[in-house]
Amino acid sequence: MKALVEALCSDECAGRAPGTEGGRRARRYVIEALRDAGLDPFEQEVPGCRGANVLATIPGDVDRWVLVAAHYDHLGTQGGAIYRGADDNAAAVAILVEVARGLAADHAQGRGVIVAAFDAEEPPYFLTSSMGSEHFARHPIVPLESIDLMICMDLVGHALGGDHYPAAVRDTVFALGPERSPGTLRSLYDTTADGVYVRPADAEIIPPLSDYAAFWDRSRPFLLLTNGRSAVYHTPRDVPSGLAWDKMRATATWLERFTRATCAREEGPFAFQKGGNDDLSTLESLLAILEPLAELDPQAEMGLQVARDLRSTVRRDRSVPSNRQAELSILIAGLESGLA
Repeated sequence: MKALVEALCSDECAGRAPGTEGGRRARRYVIEALRDAGLDPFEQEVPGCRGANVLATIPGDVDRWVLVAAHYDHLGTQGGAIYRGADDNAAAVAILVEVARGLAADHAQGRGVIVAAFDAEEPPYFLTSSMGSEHFARHPIVPLESIDLMICMDLVGHALGGDHYPAAVRDTVFALGPERSPGTLRSLYDTTADGVYVRPADAEIIPPLSDYAAFWDRSRPFLLLTNGRSAVYHTPRDVPSGLAWDKMRATATWLERFTRATCAREEGPFAFQKGGNDDLSTLESLLAILEPLAELDPQAEMGLQVARDLRSTVRRDRSVPSNRQAELSILIAGLESGLA
């Protein structure tokens, strides 16, 4: 993973902006890495950004699919500085390749797997028809309704908080959106790996901010894995030396296990559940982080009291009352800022 991250963050890739020589070089690195992992990747041209998605398939026993994805582009160069994008999103691409390597060597039972390294996730293409994932959704390589779950990774390379924070905090990865398909939350809880804590949260705690948006718009089940924005997000200081390599390795292990479990699920096409906030899962994840932090930080202690109070208001449908939603949003924003 280090070798691929360092290649994607190199001077030659110059920030991996779509349609540039650096973007094309990055794409070649991704293709070479997937071939080395035992796959047969191919390019899907994205004309609107003069770039291309990199795709590969691992057929299953049935004609249904799990899509695992991460975008490989970044911001390029600005003002003479290279925006290397180690956490955003070279780390996720490296994890994607490691998951693909395991699945190529020993195919999952049941559904097949589509591996997707999307181009053009960053501005100015974000949420436009030129975004790589949006182009894929408009021109899928399999019928979109045959994709039972889209798993998106973005900002999964860094540890949360300072070096003195406990592992239960630093090694957290948030999983947004399990409430959007029946059975996914249970499968998430059932999957574990040493070195990482994957904690569920409702998708609506943030606006749609990555490649899963194209699937959400089309009512396809999705899951976003993210550590949130770090202090070096979208700056030239987002470099490989800031990544948490052991956590990345554990995340790859967890994701391969989760993907296998999802492929093997016996139920038919996954239904998409619209609406209905799962604030209960969000609050339980926040409590799991705030409880160990409260011993170290007075602000975390205050946040813990707010989270406990909100937890006491959760209704049978797993949501907090509408007049308390703003408090939950403020709590989430404060925690992300404090752990950046």
